[in-house]
Amino acid sequence: MLALRPATGTRNGLSRTVLPLTSAPQRCRVHNAADKSPQPPRGPMWRPSTVLDDWVQQEARPISLRQLTFFGRTLTESRLISSANYVRTELPLRISHRIRDMQTLPYVVLTNDNLSHVYELYYKAFDKLRRIPEVKTVEENDRFCDVIKGTLGEHLSVIPHLAMGVLEIQGLMKPEETDKFMLTLLRSRISRRVIAEQHLALSETFHSPWHFPDAKDDDHSADFVGEVFLRCNAKEVVEQCATTTRSLMQQSYGSEVAIPEVKIEGHTDATFPYILSHLQYIVGELLRNSFQAVTEQRKHKESPPPPIEVLICDTAQHVIIRISDQGGGVPREILPYLWSFSKGPRRRMRLENLNKVPKLAATLQELRVDGTDAEQEPTPKPFDRDAATGKHPSSLSTLTARSPDLRLGIGLPMSRIYAEYWAGSLELHSLEGYGVDAFLQIPKLGNKNERLTTRASMNAV
Repeated sequence: MLALRPATGTRNGLSRTVLPLTSAPQRCRVHNAADKSPQPPRGPMWRPSTVLDDWVQQEARPISLRQLTFFGRTLTESRLISSANYVRTELPLRISHRIRDMQTLPYVVLTNDNLSHVYELYYKAFDKLRRIPEVKTVEENDRFCDVIKGTLGEHLSVIPHLAMGVLEIQGLMKPEETDKFMLTLLRSRISRRVIAEQHLALSETFHSPWHFPDAKDDDHSADFVGEVFLRCNAKEVVEQCATTTRSLMQQSYGSEVAIPEVKIEGHTDATFPYILSHLQYIVGELLRNSFQAVTEQRKHKESPPPPIEVLICDTAQHVIIRISDQGGGVPREILPYLWSFSKGPRRRMRLENLNKVPKLAATLQELRVDGTDAEQEPTPKPFDRDAATGKHPSSLSTLTARSPDLRLGIGLPMSRIYAEYWAGSLELHSLEGYGVDAFLQIPKLGNKNERLTTRASMNAV
C-alpha cells in the first residue's frame, strides 16, 4: 500500500507543503445512499502552508522546574509580560512540529475521524496563536490569557480521540510507529499545557490581593510558584490518592466488599519541587490498578485483603516510590503490551470505554461512578486560586470520577510519559500469581529539562 503524502515543492530554498485545514473525513470508504457505489475516502482538505515551514525550522526552548521556580518566585510586571511573550511564541512553535508530524502519516491514516479531529484542533490553535501580536501591557496579557483558557478547554478532547484513533488504524501502520507517534504527541501536549498553565497561574497570582514582591515564607501561598509545588510530600500525595481511590472502589463494589488498606513506610518526610497534578495522576493510576487487582481477587473470600504497601525512599538526587500489591500479578496475555497504546487484547472494550469519555484532561478520574457524564457538570473555574490553600488548580485536577470498571487501557503508558517528562522513570515488575511492584523515580532537584522532541521529522516532506 502506498502512503500518500502532501504534495511538496520548493520556495526560496525551503520545502513547501500543502496542509489539511478543514475536513469532514470518513473512515476508509463511503457508500452513496442512492447508487450504493463505493466512494473514495474523503480526507482533509488541503491548502498551501509555507507559514508552517517557517515555524517548523525553529527549535523549541525547553524549561526545567528550577527555571519555572526562579523566574516566578519574584513576580513583577516585566516578568509577567516576558512570560506572556515566551508562551505566545512557544505554543504555536511546539504545535507546528506536531502538525508536521501528522502530515507525514500515511494519508489513509489521517482520514480517520478521530485523528482528523485532533489535526483540526491543532491547526486551529496554531493559526490562532501565531497571529497574536506582542504582549506589552498587563491588560493585553489578560486578553491573551482568555485565549489560552479557551484553547486548553477545546483540547480536552484530544487524548480520547488520539487513543481511539490509534486503535482504529491498526493494520495501517506498524504498532511501534504508532506508539512512537503517540509518545511524541502526548509528551508535546504535556509541555504545552505546562507552560500555558504556569503562565495562567502566574497571571492569577499577579492579580491576587495577597501578591506583593516581599511575600513572607509563612504566607499561605508561598509553597506554590505558579503550578510548581515547592514542598511536594510523597506521603501526603499517596494518602490523598488512596483516600479518593478507596472511596471510588467502595461506591463501585458496594459496602459489603472489603477494600484493602494502604500502608506507607520509609522516608515519609521527603519533599521535592514538582507539579502536583502530575504526581497525583501517576500515583492515582498505580493505586487504582492495585486496589482493583486486590479487590477483584479477594472479594469472594472471607479473610481481609492484604494491604497495599508503599515504600518511600529519599536519596541524594531522587525520591523513589514503590507501590506493592498482592493482586495476583498482570495477566500473561496483557504483560507484553503494558506500555503500548496500540497493541494488546481488549481492543473493542477499550474503544467502547473511550467513547464514554468525551473529554480527558489526564486526571486521576474522569467519569462519575454513577455514569453521569462529566461534561454535564457545571463548568469549573480551573485557573482560580483556592482561597483557603492558595493552591492553583490546573486542567489535570478535576474532581470528577470514573468507575473502576471503565478500563481505558492508557493509564500506565500515560503515567510513564508523565514520569519521564521531568527525567524520571516508571517501571513495573509482575510476579505471576502473587502481585505487582511498581517503581516511580522522581528527580528531586528540579534541574532536569523537560523531555521534548524538539524537531519534527522532515524525511517525508
